[in-house]
Amino acid sequence: MTRPIIAVTTSNRSGWRIFPLVALNVWFAGGKAVRWGAGRPADLDKVDGVIIGGGDDISPDIYGGQLVTSARLDHDRDALERQIVEDTNARGMPVLGICRGSQMINVARGGTLHQDAYGVYTSSKKRWTILPRKEIWVDDNTRLSRIAGLQPMTVNSLHSQAVDKVGDGLRVAARDTGGMIQAIESIKEPFALGVQWHPEHLIYARRQRRIFRSLVMAARAYRKDLKQLQAVDTHVRLDPA
Repeated sequence: MTRPIIAVTTSNRSGWRIFPLVALNVWFAGGKAVRWGAGRPADLDKVDGVIIGGGDDISPDIYGGQLVTSARLDHDRDALERQIVEDTNARGMPVLGICRGSQMINVARGGTLHQDAYGVYTSSKKRWTILPRKEIWVDDNTRLSRIAGLQPMTVNSLHSQAVDKVGDGLRVAARDTGGMIQAIESIKEPFALGVQWHPEHLIYARRQRRIFRSLVMAARAYRKDLKQLQAVDTHVRLDPA
């Protein structure tokens, strides 16, 4: 069986070092990754799922926030990824958001962000590291709990922003010990999951690999369903009676 094709959006500035690691995780999960970014071809007809990758802050213009002078923005990437999230939702195509990507899934569905998350959640421990040093708690009865279990999870942390108001059709899937949202997900199909940490750096952890595996499985199911619909459409057009 051919591998599902997973598009991975990255920054044009830092994607060269981020994409290979995400692609490796996708490959181990049974898929094949292709890199997308602002100014690069981005055709959803050619892929079966999408990962919105990490990177720069999202412009507050999108969700009505106030610009902070320390923010590093990429408006072209914002526009690309926002459209991708909207289009994947409309198509029923699975999408996984990593760090910034999780925030983009939320914003594209009408949610907002805390630009200074640790200023709001003062009890949350700020751990700026790719090593697993931050403890989070997965909510019960969520897709994430079915993927990774309910045991406390130790993850890495490279973010200063976090989800504030949850977007339409989404729910909280995990929080850290201070109450800050660390994962969101779609309440119903299609598959949409956003994690605030970077599971691609935790490739040795079985529970983190399951996140990529769940995306690839959803992408494979999406491709199968799409082919069946196309076959039915072709049959109807050839034999309208």
